[in-house]
This record gives sequence, structure tokens and C-alpha cells, in this order.
Amino acid sequence: MRSIWRTLDAELWRGVLAIAAAAAVNGASFGAIAVAAGQPLWVPVAMSLLVFAGGSQYLAVGVVAAGGSPVAAVLGGLLLNARHLPFGLAIGDVVGRSLPARVIGSHLMVDESVAFAMAQRDPVRARAAYWACGASLFVAWNIGVFGGAVAGQLVSDPDALGLDAVFPAVMLALVLPALREPGKLRPAVLGAVIALATTPFVPPGVPVLLALLGLLAVPRRAPVGEST
Repeated sequence: MRSIWRTLDAELWRGVLAIAAAAAVNGASFGAIAVAAGQPLWVPVAMSLLVFAGGSQYLAVGVVAAGGSPVAAVLGGLLLNARHLPFGLAIGDVVGRSLPARVIGSHLMVDESVAFAMAQRDPVRARAAYWACGASLFVAWNIGVFGGAVAGQLVSDPDALGLDAVFPAVMLALVLPALREPGKLRPAVLGAVIALATTPFVPPGVPVLLALLGLLAVPRRAPVGEST
């Protein structure tokens, strides 16, 4: 085990710690907004420990804060995290083969830890990078959420935080990098149009789920060997 950690150099640690610091700030924002939106302190703290998925946590709290049902919030979070299925297939060997390693490693699987692992050519270094990044982000995110939730209790007027703007802004920031990939803009625009068009007619939280119909606009890939 010691030999694995020795493969991490100073440059990689700087990258990991920089992302961890950003996660702490983002976590503090989530904790403060969740509490100011009416959630008790234990809700964002428990979500961060048990779910550990920033995008899904923002989505769930945002849906509930807007008056949506917990079912819609959970379904939205599950769908948003569906990308972790191919992530798991891609880094299955990196996490480890023992049951404890797979259980804990799956919980620490976020975009950043997967990216750090897949950027390494050496399997031993990839495993060390995955665990270093995942563990650092988990600690930093949860510390940030707890601190933000405590601070959020001091805010008497939740509207002062601009909840109506913060949640959409966070979700947009999560989506923007993916829109640069070919074929991703059209389904995203269609989903946004569907959500906006249905908002006046359906319960809060449902437009987010209906926006998934935008996936119908995903370009079809030509079969192997067929020219496009």
C-alpha cells in the first residue's frame, strides 16, 4: 500500500488539493442554501455523507425548495447520476477487487476522481490518484457542507440568497462543459424548451423529468463500417 501512495508526486497532489478546495467552497454554498431553503441542518449533512453527489444534491434540494415532491427530487437525482454506470465499467479494475474496496470506491466515484484515474497511464498510479482524489473531495465537500449549513442558519430571510437564481445557475454550470461535445447542444435545447413549456401546467419538479425527452434529439450513430 505504501508503494502505491509513493507514486503520487507533488504536481498531482497540487491538482487534487486545488479541486478539493473548490469542492469545499461549493459544499459550503450548498449547505447554506439548503438550510436557508427550509431544510433542517441534518438534511444537507446526511445527503453529503450518504449520497456524495453535488449535482444531484443541488437538484434534489432545488426541486423541493420549488415545491416539488421528494419523489421527483429522487428520480431527478438518480437520472442525473446515471452517468456513473459507464464510469464504473471504465474504472472497475482501478478501484480494487475486494468487496470493501468496491463498496467504498463506488461511493467515492465522482467525475473528478474518475478523470484523475483515467489520466494516468500506470495502473498503480491510477489507483493511487483515484483514491487520493476521491477521499480528498469527500472530506472537503462534507466539511464545506457542514460549515455552510451552520452559517445558513444565521440567515433570517432565505430569499436574500436568491434561491430562484442560484439553483438554475449551478445546474447550468454543470451542463455547460458537456455542451461543447458534438451532438449535445440540440438535445439540451430541446429539453430546456420542454421544461419551460410545461412549467405552468405541471407540478414543480416534473418539468425537470420531462426535459429528458430532449434525449430524443440525440443524433444516431451510423453502424460500424457505414459511411456517414
